[in-house]
Parts: sequence; C-alpha cells; structure tokens
Amino acid sequence: MFRSLPAAHHHDEDLTALGAAMTAEAEDHPTPEGTADDEENPGIAAGYTYLGQLIDHDLTFDPVSSLQRTNDPDALVDFRTPRFDLDCVYGRGPSDQPYLYQPDGRSMLLGEPLSGNPGDPHAVDLPRNSGGRALIGDPRNDENRIVAQLQVALLRFHNLMTTRITGPFEHVAEQVRWHYQWIVLHDFLPTIVGQAAVDALFPHGPHQPPKLSWYTPRNNAFMPIEFSAAAYRFGHSMIRPIYRLNETIERRPIFSPTPDQPAADLGGFRPIPDDWAIDWRFFFPMESTTQIGRPQLSYKIDTSLVNPLGALPPSIAANPSSLAARNLLRGKSMRLPSGQSVARAIRVPVIPDADLRIGKANEADQPGTPLLDISPHFANNAPLWFYILREAQQAFVDDTAPIRLGPVGATLVAETFVGLLWHDSHSYLRQHPTFTPRHDLQNNGSFGIKELIAAAVGS
Repeated sequence: MFRSLPAAHHHDEDLTALGAAMTAEAEDHPTPEGTADDEENPGIAAGYTYLGQLIDHDLTFDPVSSLQRTNDPDALVDFRTPRFDLDCVYGRGPSDQPYLYQPDGRSMLLGEPLSGNPGDPHAVDLPRNSGGRALIGDPRNDENRIVAQLQVALLRFHNLMTTRITGPFEHVAEQVRWHYQWIVLHDFLPTIVGQAAVDALFPHGPHQPPKLSWYTPRNNAFMPIEFSAAAYRFGHSMIRPIYRLNETIERRPIFSPTPDQPAADLGGFRPIPDDWAIDWRFFFPMESTTQIGRPQLSYKIDTSLVNPLGALPPSIAANPSSLAARNLLRGKSMRLPSGQSVARAIRVPVIPDADLRIGKANEADQPGTPLLDISPHFANNAPLWFYILREAQQAFVDDTAPIRLGPVGATLVAETFVGLLWHDSHSYLRQHPTFTPRHDLQNNGSFGIKELIAAAVGS
C-alpha cells in the first residue's frame, strides 16, 4: 500500500526480545466468571475475535498447488483470492468438490449432532471423514472449536437460504455472499475501527463509490502486506486464554498440556465433543443474552498477548513458538516500513518514543515497559504491528472504556476491506449498491453476525 516507504531495519534478537516482553505472565488463577476482568474490552464481544479469524481465512484462501508455491517460495505475489467470497465455505463449488455438498448439489453437507445449547436442538459439528478431519473449503476453519462452529453457522445459513430463494446454487451462493459482505462492512468493521472511520470512506453516502486514499491497485485487487503482515494481526491481542462454550461445560483453555485428550482444550482438527455445541449468547449479544448476564468479551487491543500464545503447541508452530515473535520476524522478512513511517505517510500525529510502551491496557499495569528499554534501535523505528497495537492502546482511559484501532491501524484495515469489496466486480457494492439484507432476516432493521447466527440456529 505504501510502496515508496523504506523497510524498517531491525535485528532478530531485538524482535525476539520484544516478542517475549509482549507475552504476558502465566495466570495461575484465571479471573472467576462473573467477576470484572480488567483485561476485557467492553466494546467488543469475544465472538468478533473468531469472526475476524474466519474473515482472514476467507481473504487468504489458497487454491494454488503446492508445486507452484514451491517453485516460487519467496514471491511477494499474493497467490490467493483476496475477495470476500466465502471460498472457505464453498471451496471450488459443487461441480469440482461435490463431497462438500449434499446430493442435491445445492445444499451444504453437515456433520454429526451436538448438544449443549438448549436453544439449538439442531446443532451439528462440521462434516468429517472417517479420520475425523473436516470436509470444508478451507481446513484452517477447523483449527479451533470456536471458528469451526462459526463455519457450521455459515453452512446452515446457506442451507436456510436454499429454502427461501429459488434458482440454482450460484444464485443462492451469491445472496449468501452479499449478506456476509454486509456483515463485514456494517458489523465487523465498525466494531473494530469505529463507525466514523467507515463513514469517512463513503463521504457521498453508502450507495456511492468509496473514497480510497491509500488502497490504489495498479491493476488487480491485491492484499497489502502492511495489512496482512501487521495491521490485521491486531486480533492476536484480543484472544482470551480460556472460554466458556455453553452452560454445562466448564471453561476450556485455548491450549493445554494434554492436547491429545479431546475435551482438554479448544484445539481443533478433530471432532468436537458431542456436548460442546456453542451457546452463542456467550460470544455475541444475542437477543436472549440477558438470561446469562452478558457475553464474554474479547481482550483489549493492546501490546500484550496472553501467555499461552508465547509457547504455541508444536503442531501449530515452532522456531519460534512465540506468536508475538513470529509476527515481528515476519514483518521484518516482508520488509515492512516502521509504524512511524506509515503514520507520517497518512499524515497523522506520530506517537513519541516515550509513549511507546509494552503491557496491558488496564489501570493496574500502566504505564508499561518503554519500548526503548528493549533496544535503542527501536527509536523512531517501531515495528508496524507493535505500533498499531500501541496506537489502539493510546485510547485507554479506564477499564470501562472500549478500545478500537487507532488512525494507522484503522486506515490499513478499513481501506483494505472497502478496497477489496469495491474492486471485486462480483461484490454487492458493484453489482447491487442499494442491496440490503432480506427483511425476514433482520431484527428491528438490523442485520449482523448475531442475526445470521439466529437465522441459522432457527433453521
């Protein structure tokens, strides 16, 4: 996106040390349920962390053969399809991947029944083969048991739409994609960057072409590396170490020392235990959320990642196993500019070095460790991913104030999202600018992820 900016120069040992400092200490006693947790972000429910993950997988779906990638392993060309088209759900379609579909070639295949959510008697797992691996368009959507059940919600939503829309599969899929794109633009994006940042891209109204200042493709739509290798990794700071799925199952950690036990943690790539159906009231503010108090909240967007992300299981990553270090080192390998360089390029105030600190955004842990204590080489030279997290953290007022992305992060994420939609000739912005979700799916004129889930659960 900023082709003329020079790459930031960092030493691997400095980035590794910063990654370690960004990883929180282990919690021996997690905050009890029902007790205020000062790491929670009151502006963003926990489900948005995993909706963001599913969106990421959709944008980075990779249909290219492993041979082609091997022949050009260092290419910066994005071999993937950077479109909001639900390739992660539909794969290559019923003709090319019929095993993802029911025999009618119009409906999606579903898995075995699940229990645990009294409001969803038809809950199911992903469809799986005899070895327990998911039969879905993108296997990454089975990497944890939360995003897996979001994928199931999309499969069921598609099947619901087949009962309400006449015509061939392609027409149903188009309508599902447009409803999903609406959620991306009108629900997820405002939740993460704020409504004002979205509105600024549509100065002439939502039905007119957007005003894109920085996302300017030379030819085809593309995935900016500042987005993929830095800005969109903000979600890693939102991950909680432990989640409750429903009222009957105790909270489970994202990783555990005994991952070989099916009910030990939320790790995926295996069948979901049959009583682990997600009660979505614990993840989004559903209409009936008041019965359980409130949904779990995401953790704040800040410069601290929960401890389990400091030592990822070997099946996920190694050398290094720290997610923060991996992000920082990848930013270097992709030759990303510094956070300060991007801030100057988009003409927003640059955060002074003295205000670049590491730690949690809460009253107890302010002001945090100075970045320059890690290395003087970070002076006016902060890694872009770190800078974006700290920029969001600058909005911290107290433990009750929501935190969303700041100017640099919001610009990179919002312009990329809107730019990808606008440059996709099949998106609703181009095909049908006045499109709105079906009235029978809206709730008091609103349609977002919770309405999609409610429709899928009711089907």
